[in-house]
Amino acid sequence: MTASGEQRDERAGERPPPGTAAAEGVAADPAGEAAVEPGAVSEAASEAVSGGDGILAEPGQRLLARIVDTLAVGLPVVLVLRAVLPHDTADHWSPTAVASALLAYDTVQIALWGRTLGKRLAGVRVVTADGSRPDPARAALRAAVYAVPIALRPVPVLGVLAGIFWVVNVATAFRGPERRAVHDRTAGTGVVKNTID
Repeated sequence: MTASGEQRDERAGERPPPGTAAAEGVAADPAGEAAVEPGAVSEAASEAVSGGDGILAEPGQRLLARIVDTLAVGLPVVLVLRAVLPHDTADHWSPTAVASALLAYDTVQIALWGRTLGKRLAGVRVVTADGSRPDPARAALRAAVYAVPIALRPVPVLGVLAGIFWVVNVATAFRGPERRAVHDRTAGTGVVKNTID
């Protein structure tokens, strides 16, 4: 690599063509395909996650979906806990119970259909970088990154950190051309408007 950051093609002794992986300073793998730098999003992944064949979900659609899902899961869980436990105990365990229920709810529905009840009502779906529905492991990772901070709310110091996480999580869903929240970035997913039914 030269001081200006350009790589030279060692075989031909000249600069690589513009727009190629070598010209961009990205190493190529043995099969000749460009390797993606850690933390970078490949062009195909960016296009698929940003809606390739569709359009990125609007922040309002994502918010609507999350409100519907939280009410669909959280309200019954909290009502059952309050019915069977003393109120102080129910209040203490509610975040952990809601987080556990959301983890299962999101994982199963995203892995099976690519969307939850709330996402279905909001007209959005979750996709991977290639535009497909997330597999169970990816769906579980996405759900866990979203749900674990909820479960940590009752723990004094961790509850504060969970609150900070939520500010960052929401901010990342509004930031950048991909509009991907932390749980999407971690799992390699994105949320697009649903064009398939």
